Amino acid sequence: MGMLLDGKVEETQLGAFLMLLRHKEESPEELAGFTEALRQRLQAPPIQVDLDWPSYAGKKRHLPWYLLAAKCLAANGVRILLHGGGAHTAGRLYTEQLLELLQIPLCRDWNTVSEALDGHKLAFIPLQDWAPRLQRMIDLRNTLGLRSPIHSLARVLNPLNARCGLQSIFHPGYQAVHREASRLLSDTAIVVKGDGGEIEINPDTSSHLYGTANGVDWDEEWPALAAQRHVKPASLEPEQLLAVWRGDEQNSYGELAVVATMALALRGLGQSREEAFAQAQRYWDQRN
Repeated sequence: MGMLLDGKVEETQLGAFLMLLRHKEESPEELAGFTEALRQRLQAPPIQVDLDWPSYAGKKRHLPWYLLAAKCLAANGVRILLHGGGAHTAGRLYTEQLLELLQIPLCRDWNTVSEALDGHKLAFIPLQDWAPRLQRMIDLRNTLGLRSPIHSLARVLNPLNARCGLQSIFHPGYQAVHREASRLLSDTAIVVKGDGGEIEINPDTSSHLYGTANGVDWDEEWPALAAQRHVKPASLEPEQLLAVWRGDEQNSYGELAVVATMALALRGLGQSREEAFAQAQRYWDQRN
């Protein structure tokens, strides 16, 4: 991986490597090794972060309610680093497209990230601005005709060594692999199958939490929060996020998703499930 990051391979070699890795599926040891190689090359200053929040999938069936969860947590002093890899798939809503609407600071370097976290407790930095070679590998998706394993790697990176790394892995079987990679890196992390591949609890279904802290794995099963499934919206209107945030509209699915996603984050920071849900509900009820 070091050679890839240092630009010491040809494009054809890079493509062949990514395709082979995707075919064989990356192991926990490989993910951990790739992450260590990147961390060794990062020029990031020491910045205190509570939650590392990778956002690479985009949403297509529901609005990105996780962004309201991040905003609400930040409003209560939780320092959150969001990072993503661009709007690479048509028909999906990505975090980058909603930063201005939701007044989430867009940062292009680590100094700006530090300032945003100090001032707003929330910052978003594109992958391109701190790991351009990884972004290049993601961008090869359309050329190669398959999903890059870098999408998986980006979720493990935790570039600023946050207290907890949140990870959403949509495809079954990969959650345990990511947890093991984080354990090998001595990171604290929670891995879930989030809605659409983003870090967002779907209140209509049960959620399994794959956690690791201090080298010890743990598991929790969270039941569905809704008595029956919500009807998916006919279209995604980002302005509805603001309307719900301001209290101008109510959205049962969205508000349940926001509270549960905040609870997930607070669980990662050491609270019990019951404490996390109670705190999350208070945060949401007291937002302004």
